[in-house]
Amino acid sequence: MRHTPGDEGDTETGSISLMILGLCVIGLVLVLGIVTVTSAQLTRMRLLDAADAAALDAADSIAQSAYTSGIGESVPLSDAEVTQTARDYLSSRPLPDRMQTWSVGPGTGSPDGATAVVVVTGTADLPVLTPILAALGGSITITVESRARADVDRATP
Repeated sequence: MRHTPGDEGDTETGSISLMILGLCVIGLVLVLGIVTVTSAQLTRMRLLDAADAAALDAADSIAQSAYTSGIGESVPLSDAEVTQTARDYLSSRPLPDRMQTWSVGPGTGSPDGATAVVVVTGTADLPVLTPILAALGGSITITVESRARADVDRATP
């Protein structure tokens, strides 16, 4: 016997449409989430590359004390020199893709006088999420830290 839509007990009418709609929404949210997370990771890696290069450049800067007391086992560094060199390096480079701003953050300097520590903070421009957060007055900030050291290899005669 065939059931027609007017038969009593037919509670399944239209259920497949709701299920398909629900699965499409779930799929769309997953795809958009993956795209946003991937974009955030790529932006973080670009920011880390810039911080690494700034730290390497800062590790080569020499503190004024090197001219009076010489160079020991590593190039002497000062907080001011590391910070200024990192700022100069970042200002000479174009912003990476998907990055709105970047700056040298607190914690940049030389904690031991031999290691350059550079903290870079940037505001990311992520697809899908940035316009939503901008409407709410927020943003996505990524902070990375990089360290570099310039040791002196003294050859023995």
